[in-house]
Amino acid sequence: MDITVALGGGGSKGNAHIGVLRQLEKQGFRIRGVAGTSYGGLVAVFYALGHSPDEIEEIFASADQSQFYGHAPQDGPSLVGLAGVTRLLEEMVGNLTFADLKLPCVLTAVDLNSGQEVLLSEGRLVDAMLATIAIPGVFPARRLNGLELVDGGTLDPVPVVPARMLAPRLPVVAVVLTTPMGAPTQPWNIPFNKYWAGMILSRLLSKMRYDTVWDVFSRSLDITSRAVTQYRLEVDRPDVIIRPQVFDIDTLDIVDVHEVVKRGEAAVESVLPQLRNSFTLRNRWRRTMGVSNYRSLQS
Repeated sequence: MDITVALGGGGSKGNAHIGVLRQLEKQGFRIRGVAGTSYGGLVAVFYALGHSPDEIEEIFASADQSQFYGHAPQDGPSLVGLAGVTRLLEEMVGNLTFADLKLPCVLTAVDLNSGQEVLLSEGRLVDAMLATIAIPGVFPARRLNGLELVDGGTLDPVPVVPARMLAPRLPVVAVVLTTPMGAPTQPWNIPFNKYWAGMILSRLLSKMRYDTVWDVFSRSLDITSRAVTQYRLEVDRPDVIIRPQVFDIDTLDIVDVHEVVKRGEAAVESVLPQLRNSFTLRNRWRRTMGVSNYRSLQS
């Protein structure tokens, strides 16, 4: 049973993607292409490089999450830098490019200058990974090939269409980490005090009533992200949606990777009938349309 997968963004929630991939493999699904946005882009690249879900889980679990952030000298303006994440990716991926991948893979980003979605499928993997996770304003934008790139989730929180482009005839399984519309809004918890120093800045934040300002701003972003996710899923129509129960986890939380991975596995089990039914419906369509030479991208 061949599929493509679209791995959405969600920061620390994204470890659930690992469990989803593992459980899909256990259930006999063959993943023929993977598209990723933000944290989903990181998991997508490691998977496309040929790492098993077990290996990816170990890579992420062994990393010191408390050292992920902080500014590097070359960083552009941002609230929080990605110095630690950059070091980790350079160590693990180095100068590998998309040409080194063992599976078709595409990441998404957004160009701040044109306002358009950008599909990343060529060049150095680390550059693409740092671009797809660059939450606007929170992490520094990534300048690449004349573009100023930020997190792909800005326009497309779950890259269903890019996944479909990898193998148009295959079902697309979308892994959604965004909290559904209607649930209570959630402010982002960003550890400013750890990364911002200086008495002048502290006094400015105090005068601005920082806590109230950030709470209102971040909850508004949460609402926007949920709405964009819902609208894109309604338009792009993945064959199956898997939604791990990770809504209690904040974007930059330090988490027990193994525990979050298990949530991804449980989410697959809950949609197995729907997954198998999607293949039954497609097989009926193929017989009706007389499609006898159906092949996947990688067959």
